[in-house]
Parts: sequence; structure tokens; C-alpha cells
Amino acid sequence: MTTAVAPARPGQVLADLLPASRVRDAVLVAGGAALTGVAAQIAVPVPGSPVPVTGQTFAALLVGTALGARRGLLSLAVYAVVGMAGVPWFAEGGSGASAPSFGYILGMLLAATVVGALARRGADRSVLRMAGTMLLGEAITYAVGVPYLALATGMTATQAIAAGLTPFLLGDALKAVLAMGLLPAAWKLVHREG
Repeated sequence: MTTAVAPARPGQVLADLLPASRVRDAVLVAGGAALTGVAAQIAVPVPGSPVPVTGQTFAALLVGTALGARRGLLSLAVYAVVGMAGVPWFAEGGSGASAPSFGYILGMLLAATVVGALARRGADRSVLRMAGTMLLGEAITYAVGVPYLALATGMTATQAIAAGLTPFLLGDALKAVLAMGLLPAAWKLVHREG
């Protein structure tokens, strides 16, 4: 069985290469939410921080980049709403909006939208542009998540940065390196087959 893949055109994201339909979009949005939920379960506690290291941010940024701004935003919105409704697929099997780390989920909504818009402009097609896109997405996530962490826990800004940003920088650099290879390689594969 063969699956038809449309040739790549400027202004497309990877998901646009699949035959267009509302069903495709619904499946991609639900799949993006599910991928983020599964990746959130890859969690390593960080001593002294209520925020664990997870695969969640990486998944959210990949979803935004591969699906584009609109579908990426919808995927992360589904992820957030379903988790707030009680499905335990936030980090470490959590749910609800009361966790100190919920601000990172809100940041991921915005970040997926921004990286999706950049991908539509070709930011996912080269290693260097992809690195910048991922780093920007991570910065947006922290710009929302760290202040939320401070407000939710009563931490000072310095404490929130020490607990909610600093321990994650090395892991985020590794995630950016992985994405730098993954998405441009996917585009090269598409161009080779197209």
C-alpha cells in the first residue's frame, strides 16, 4: 500500500505534505496532543525543584514545527484542556491546573504557535535555522513557565530561575541538537523521494 505525499512547496510544514482533509487535521491535532502527553511521562525529578526534566517540551516544539502554527496550537490546547479535565498525562502523571509547572504548559502553547509559524517560513529546513527555532521556542516556554512557577510557589525571581530554568539548560541544548538533525533530515528525505 502506498501513501500519496504531495511535493514540498514554499510555505509548507511537514504535515502539509499529507493529502489535505479535515480528518487529516483532526488526526494530526489529536496525535500531537497524545505525543506530548506520552513524552511528558519521560520525567526525571530535579532535586530542589518542583519541575522535572521531561520530554514534553521537546514534543511540543516538534508538534508545532511539524504541524504548523494553527494545528500546533490546537494540539497543545487539546493537551492542556484534557489534562486540566483530569487525564493524568502532564509530567509525572499529573493533571489539573494547580501544579506549579502548569505555566510551562501555557508557555508551550505559545511556543508551538511561534515555532509553527517559523517552520512555515522554512525555519525547519536547515540545521542552523532549526537550532534557532528550537531555542526560541524553549525561551518562550521559560518566559511563561518561570514567572508562573514563582507565583504558584511564592519563590523569588532568583529562586524560580534557579529551580525552574538553570537545571534544564543542558538538557534543552541537547534537545535543540536532536531537532537540528531530525527535521532538516526529514525535509531532505522528502525532497529525495519527491
